[in-house]
Amino acid sequence: MVERRRLMAVHAHPDDESSKGAATMAKYVADGVDVLVVSCTGGERGDVLNPGLKDDPQILRNMPEVRRQEMAKAQAILGVRHTWLGFVDSGLPEGDPLPPLPEGCFALEPLEVTTEALVRVIREFRPHVMTTYDENGGYPHPDHVMCHTVSMSAFRSAGDGSAYPHAGDAWQPLKLYYNQTLSKGRIQTFHEAMEAAGMESPYTEWMKRWEERGERTITTRVPCADYFPQRDAALLAHATQVDPGGSWFRVPLDMQQRLWPTEDYEAALSYVPVEPIEDDLFAGIPSLDEADALARRGGLELAFDGTGERS
Repeated sequence: MVERRRLMAVHAHPDDESSKGAATMAKYVADGVDVLVVSCTGGERGDVLNPGLKDDPQILRNMPEVRRQEMAKAQAILGVRHTWLGFVDSGLPEGDPLPPLPEGCFALEPLEVTTEALVRVIREFRPHVMTTYDENGGYPHPDHVMCHTVSMSAFRSAGDGSAYPHAGDAWQPLKLYYNQTLSKGRIQTFHEAMEAAGMESPYTEWMKRWEERGERTITTRVPCADYFPQRDAALLAHATQVDPGGSWFRVPLDMQQRLWPTEDYEAALSYVPVEPIEDDLFAGIPSLDEADALARRGGLELAFDGTGERS
């Protein structure tokens, strides 16, 4: 088998991979990169958000299997590999005060258990680059926050041969990024463009609430506009999880491609230098043989740790 550059995207639920970085993954697949999506949970407790499917008896009877079928369709559209980490969806608690999370769910699993599971996948797939969520989870769903926590823990542990020695040979991914597609700049650009064109913007309420989210640092913008149609098709494959008439699809595709032709990332940890602004998640990574040798060696010194300091 011919060795290739490898990218691993770690997500909380099936459908997250199609709304966060899907066009990037499709682009890299087309470029010959081996891409693996890891779904930490099966999305078993996800609500049916498509109004046309809310009362479908098959869906209500067997949501776990429906989510697996949807994921398989999205995987085929994007051309990626996929694996389930095997944990149970925590659901999104609602109410004041919030109810306790269900026993046995992903967000309540011991960190050493979730870390070991992801370390196994990292050491088997041997990615050079990983993507995941920031410490806020992108939004504060307990599974998204846990996805961040376990991704950071596994990234640091996978290259340490003394950590989880039964889980495979040590392998240190060289870079880790946070998905930051839903940045204020991007949403504001689309909002203003639609209003200027006399169209109703789906982001009016978003803009009012944006101060609650704050703004993140973007270090990397990957040009991938040609793959936006694949991104949208993959998201629509998760039919229970999206309203085809909702805000995700209200901005005309040609407007998106023209005004914001990238998917954006924040470098979090890197063992190679990170230069502003990158246009490639693999920027700074040496040749495949050298990269593999570094990843196997372990004991590397961080070149970038997300504080803004660059070597």
